Amino acid sequence: MLKIIGAKGNIGAVDKFLEEINSFSSKNNVLIQVFNAKMIYGEKHLVSAYEHAKRAIEEGSNTTNSIAMEVLLYASGERQLKLGIPKMGIKKGQATIAFVFIGEKLTESLINEFLKSLDLSKEDKVLQGNINTLKKFGISSQEIKTVKEDKYQDLILEKIAMVDIIK
Repeated sequence: MLKIIGAKGNIGAVDKFLEEINSFSSKNNVLIQVFNAKMIYGEKHLVSAYEHAKRAIEEGSNTTNSIAMEVLLYASGERQLKLGIPKMGIKKGQATIAFVFIGEKLTESLINEFLKSLDLSKEDKVLQGNINTLKKFGISSQEIKTVKEDKYQDLILEKIAMVDIIK
């Protein structure tokens, strides 16, 4: 089962924050990948990244050894983690965060427990992208002008699909 949520909160030390996520993930047998929500253009962005990652693993064309990291790679539109992590990674301070949860036993109460343990509040609105998201993602103004606003998300989905080609 796949679940995508947005959240807001304050991140003190990024390493400690990631350790807490990994600990919760291990304890509850659920995979969790975290993203800077300012780099996400809608829930479909992460669903597509997950679907591409899952297919890559099934076909043996994956670059990484975990579905969570493969999702990060596709979501970033990059071929290498050394480019994808800085692009999509969370930052210290007040943050908007996107989470991808993957697990058979996912429940709303488990997700709420997770958010509470990190002192975060659920806020799915942070997953909505805009022109700034596209530009931060490396999409030029010229590219943006080629499509209508209701098709902006397709520009991100195109970048995700291109990962298969550039791998």
